[in-house]
Amino acid sequence: MKDKTYKRHIAKAITWRTVGTLDTIVLAWLISGNPYTGLKVGFSEVITKMVLYYLHERVWFKVKMGVKRNGDDSKKRHLAKTFTWRFVGTLDTMILAWVISGSPLTGFKIGAAEVVTKMILYYLHERTWYKIDFGLPNRKNKKRENEAEPQVSTVKNDKIIEQE
Repeated sequence: MKDKTYKRHIAKAITWRTVGTLDTIVLAWLISGNPYTGLKVGFSEVITKMVLYYLHERVWFKVKMGVKRNGDDSKKRHLAKTFTWRFVGTLDTMILAWVISGSPLTGFKIGAAEVVTKMILYYLHERTWYKIDFGLPNRKNKKRENEAEPQVSTVKNDKIIEQE
């Protein structure tokens, strides 16, 4: 079966980049005091971050850390992805902001502010996408099968001891 998950990863990259770019523009503007600096930093990131995010998604798709036996991702996996992406993203932002503003301190401040806002936004983005089956035909089929099968439980001493 041909791997079709790349469509999902492209869609996630586009939605995340939209959220991330808007956040970067606002932060860079507020920190530098110059709306044009905010726009330049935000829009210069679009290309670098899209490529980096796509690569990040492909790596995490191959890594099975935090995947439960039933194939579901754990919240710990989402948190680990949040931290690894934030490291890559912040480094990229700091370098771009430094080059565009001409000030390493401004680059650092923008990157530091992003750590907080982006981690919250990214975690919410991951949790939202986890609920969407787009690009995951196997998960869709599994859900349909699970919904079609009745749950059978054995009750002993008022406790459920077995669920099939």
